[in-house]
Amino acid sequence: MASETSAENIAPILTPEGWELLNSLEPYSEADSLKTSTALRKAGHSPEVVAAALTQSKLRAKAAAKFGPFAEQMLFTKAGLEQATRLNIAALHAQRFVQAGVEHVADLGCGIGADALALATLERKVTAVERDETTAAVATINLMPWANATVVNADAEQVDLNGVDGVWLDPARRTTTTSGTTRLFDPEAFSPPLSFVEKLADQGLPVGVKMGPGIPHDALPAGCEAQWVSVDGDVTEATLWFNSLARPGVRRAALVISNGGSAELTSDVGYVPAEQDVSVGPAEGYLYEPDGAVIRAGLVADVAQQLGGHLLDEHIAYICAPDLLETPFARAYKVLEVRPYNVKKLKAWVKASRIGTLEIKKRGTSVTPEELRKTLLTGSGKGPNKATLVLTRMGEERVAIVVEPIPAAGHRSRSRSARP
Repeated sequence: MASETSAENIAPILTPEGWELLNSLEPYSEADSLKTSTALRKAGHSPEVVAAALTQSKLRAKAAAKFGPFAEQMLFTKAGLEQATRLNIAALHAQRFVQAGVEHVADLGCGIGADALALATLERKVTAVERDETTAAVATINLMPWANATVVNADAEQVDLNGVDGVWLDPARRTTTTSGTTRLFDPEAFSPPLSFVEKLADQGLPVGVKMGPGIPHDALPAGCEAQWVSVDGDVTEATLWFNSLARPGVRRAALVISNGGSAELTSDVGYVPAEQDVSVGPAEGYLYEPDGAVIRAGLVADVAQQLGGHLLDEHIAYICAPDLLETPFARAYKVLEVRPYNVKKLKAWVKASRIGTLEIKKRGTSVTPEELRKTLLTGSGKGPNKATLVLTRMGEERVAIVVEPIPAAGHRSRSRSARP
C-alpha cells in the first residue's frame, strides 16, 4: 500500500530525543494537547520535535482500535493508518499463508506494515516492500521487533522475487495531490494494478490481494476465490486468493465478524443475479437486512433461501420471511405495518403516535434519512415513543415499513456453504 507522505512529519521522531519523548508521553488527550505542547517546549524540546511527538501520540490513540496494545510502540502516517488492515483481519490473511505452507512472503506495498507484522508474528519470513521512503521508514520501525521481517524501499512491480514462495499485495487505491486524496475505482488504476497481480498468479505463486469492497464482480479474475469481509457491520475489504491460498470449492464468500464471533457464507459458483434465484413477495412477518459483506458477495438470495423468505423487490437487498430465525448474516426486524411513502401522511402519523425518536433506514430510494427525520419530527413535539421506518421500493411503489428491531443474538465462529 503505497502512500505519498511528508518526511518532515516523521523525521523528528527518528532521533533519540524524538523517540524518547514520544514514548514518555501520557495517553493523548485533545483537551490537554495545547497545555502539553507548551510544557514540553518550556522543558527545552524544539517545536518540531514536540509537534511530531504529539501527532504520533494522537495517531497511536486512534490506532488502538485497529492494532490494540501494539499501537503503543508503533509509528504511523495519517494516510497509512486510514488504509492499514485491522490487526485481527491481517491475522486471518497470515493464517492463509501458514495453512498453505508458504514460508517466505513478499508483502508488496506494505504501507506501515500491518500485514507484514501479522505474517512475521506467525513465523513467516517477510520481505516488506514499500515505494514511499517515509512510509518505508515507518514500516521499518514497526517491524523492528521481528528479525524475520525485512523492509525494502522499492517499487512493488520491480522487486526481485527470487526465493519468495508467496505474495501478499495491498495496492494503493487512492491518489494524493495538493487538493487532497481521491479514491480510485478502476482496478487497473491501482498501484500495482490488478493485471500485475494476475501475472504473478499465472506464474503459479500463491497470491493474496486486498481490494476495495466495491470491486465489481465482472472485474474479478477467473479462478480466484473472492472473500468479502465485514467487521461490526462495516465492509472493510474484498480479498482475492489465488492458487494454493484459494479454498477448494469456494468462489465467493462473505465473512461476518462481530463481538459475538464470526460466521462465513460461501458459494462454489460465480455471481448470479438475485432475481434469478429467489421469489418476490409482500412485506410481512419479519424483515431481514443482510450484512454488507453478504450483499457485496452476491449472496442475498442464499440468505433468503436459508430463512425461507423472499425479496421485497428483485433489485433491493431486503428479505421478508414468516418466521424469526437467528442468522449472523442479516439483522432482523418485526414488520408492524406498511404505509405508502407520503411525507404529509407520515408526518401526521408521527405526531399522532407521539414519536420523539425516529430511526430511518432506506434502500432503493434517494431519500436522505437525516433530512426526512427532521421534517417528520418538526412540530410533533417531544413525544415519548420510538419508531423505526424502513423506506424502500416494492416494484414501482415506494413504501414506508414500520418495524420493530429485534435485538441481535451473539454468534460463535462458524461457516456455511450456500446452495450450489
